[in-house]
Amino acid sequence: MTDIRLSFKEMCAKFDVTPRTLRYYEYIELLAPEREGRSRFYGSREIARMTLIRRGRKFGFQLEEIRQWLLIYEHEGTEAQMQAWIDMADRQMAELKEQQVQLAEAITELQALRDETAAKLAG
Repeated sequence: MTDIRLSFKEMCAKFDVTPRTLRYYEYIELLAPEREGRSRFYGSREIARMTLIRRGRKFGFQLEEIRQWLLIYEHEGTEAQMQAWIDMADRQMAELKEQQVQLAEAITELQALRDETAAKLAG
């Protein structure tokens, strides 16, 4: 079975990221593609890491949190990484729930001001 290898351009297309983003992820050591001359190639490890990075960003995690979490796997293994993930997820869910409350309050206030303004125009 041959290992998957994506070019820089293919990696950008697969994950819908800009070249600048991909280069930045490499710069901050989230990704470490193979190099052949000036070309970069991304194997299954980098593809898996990029999948986790994108998922983490979707959930609102900071890149440094993601980087630290990925390092846990390399230094301590799967079980430690899974426990760290649970801790991170718990913290992030609490943060998102707080943001949800704040958004609900803002929507309620905006709706009230909008309705008040509309009533003044109509009346």
